[in-house]
Amino acid sequence: MVIDILKQCEALLEGHFLLSSGRHSNMYCQCAKLLQYPDKAAEVLTIVAEKLMDVDFDLVVGPAMGGIIVAYELGRQCGKPAMFTEREDGKMTLRRGFEIKPGDKVVITEDVVTTGKSALEAIEVVKSRGGQVVGIACIVDRGTCRLEYPIYSSVKMDIESYEKEECPLCKEGIQYVKPGSRNIK
Repeated sequence: MVIDILKQCEALLEGHFLLSSGRHSNMYCQCAKLLQYPDKAAEVLTIVAEKLMDVDFDLVVGPAMGGIIVAYELGRQCGKPAMFTEREDGKMTLRRGFEIKPGDKVVITEDVVTTGKSALEAIEVVKSRGGQVVGIACIVDRGTCRLEYPIYSSVKMDIESYEKEECPLCKEGIQYVKPGSRNIK
């Protein structure tokens, strides 16, 4: 069902992509294409909200950009406050009057989890405020994240990714596209 909805929204792309993690891939999940349809996003994220029903948490935090709408929708469905972290001078931070109190149990939200790099930046912000991360929630789990937290996803997709030096698409001379928001080269 989730794959069908992603395809309907033209969120599953094929080609040569530079991921926010710095890795390369022949597929990309452009979840922004899904998230532009609130009804479809709600339907896909209901799967995650149901998985979180037995998880004890106080709030959701999504790193900008990919985790913001996911945090909002999961917060809405779970009846929890939702906030986001963002980069300021290249460093992930909590701004806009958002507060994480010591002992708050937090679920980090993302659109797609590959290596967990953005989630890890948000986790550091949560920990620096005394919060306790209890899991990572996302639309797509690419199955390559090795963080110590449980991942609650709408769908798990085993999409290959490569280090730049090992990328077969680079070796074929195919130019990559960088659709993500992180400023990398």
